[in-house]
Amino acid sequence: MSESAPEPIAASPASGLAGTVRVPGDKSMSHRALMFGALAVGETRISGLLEGEDVMCTAAAMRALGAHVQSAVEDGQAVWRVHGRGVGGLIEPDTVIDMGNSGTGARLLSGLLASHGFTAVMTGDASLRSRPMDRVIQPLSEMGARFEPRAGGRLPMTVIGTADPIPMEYASPVASAQIKSAVLLAGLQARGATTVIEPAASRDHTERMLRHFGAEVVSEHLDNGAVRVTVTGQPELTGQTVVVPGDPSSAAFLIVAALITPESEITLENVGLNPLRTGLFDTLREMGADIALQNEREEAGEPVGDLVVRTSALHGVTVPAERVPAMIDEFPILAVAAACAEGETKMLGLRELRVKESDRLAAMADGLRACGVTVAIEGDDLRVAGSPGHVAGGVTVPVHLDHRIAMSFLVLGLVAQAPVAVDDGRAIATSYPDFVAHMTQLGARLTAGSAP
Repeated sequence: MSESAPEPIAASPASGLAGTVRVPGDKSMSHRALMFGALAVGETRISGLLEGEDVMCTAAAMRALGAHVQSAVEDGQAVWRVHGRGVGGLIEPDTVIDMGNSGTGARLLSGLLASHGFTAVMTGDASLRSRPMDRVIQPLSEMGARFEPRAGGRLPMTVIGTADPIPMEYASPVASAQIKSAVLLAGLQARGATTVIEPAASRDHTERMLRHFGAEVVSEHLDNGAVRVTVTGQPELTGQTVVVPGDPSSAAFLIVAALITPESEITLENVGLNPLRTGLFDTLREMGADIALQNEREEAGEPVGDLVVRTSALHGVTVPAERVPAMIDEFPILAVAAACAEGETKMLGLRELRVKESDRLAAMADGLRACGVTVAIEGDDLRVAGSPGHVAGGVTVPVHLDHRIAMSFLVLGLVAQAPVAVDDGRAIATSYPDFVAHMTQLGARLTAGSAP
């Protein structure tokens, strides 16, 4: 995201959202498709790629590391083609790699850089530079790489990689797809098996897509609820066709908008339905949401379908901590749904939200309070006392350069008594460049400027 002047956006009360939208490609899968294509031999053809700022930074990084990456319009749709260099074949970049706002991109890239025998420097925007990288530095250092980050384990960071990473078994303290993926990507270049054990299952796009490209990846569910994932090193990955489904994390904003806005019915096409990504859908249905699934199918090893969403009377629920990995990015918009539900919603075990693009736990609580909603943080838990029709609004909410905080409060503005604005909407482009256009297409009123 550019360091230009802030761009405030305001959302006004609305009703009757209607229409059909195809949400942008899944961001997690888009990052991985570009990276795995760069590690493969031959050509990888990617359709449905998210062309947001975060993913474009990953595309630029792969070019800097020697892969040939280009896009063109074919049969009316954008198609990306990546000609890779093979496992271990990336080359030393001649410039600093800028990962923009993308924590996923930066942490996965750390695994790639750690397992190549050259030195590279990685940085990002102000938000990414504030986020600690220690959680991937520690295991990757055990594999033989060296890191020279800024104080606090932050970017800019120099990575001194090793051409002969040490295979290892790593017990991750948290269920995190970013940590797991960074270690597995470094393990691709190791001579032997590299294993990550997580206390619970995190999203498994890395495992699914690595198998699609030809790697040997084994996942095992252990008796204590943990998951053990092992990759066999030094495979020959071959270029593949990848169809990226719509991002369920992006769809979440439109889903909640339709659920809480009176007299609404919308259809969202081609949404990814990976069971490790649909915790929000399960939670919303428990709250009374009318979300119907149509046209179920499978594309590139991932389940996909269309969602029909209608206005619903929601009620508060308790979201268990074990569901957090399946909806880690959706808690900001769930908090908005909770504010519009009858009764209290309790969200348990949200520690991971403190180390996202912002401290999302604090940002959502502060913003909801400013809008007149009763909220409380108790340790790592969030409690929201919902009251349909009683969100005051009339404020401009600081979003801390966080795209999901920005989109969440713009959705809340649709049902507040007065407009709700965000102080800076630029970060939205990192994951959902067409968010304002899609919301407007469905009937929402989003305009430039602060709340009156």
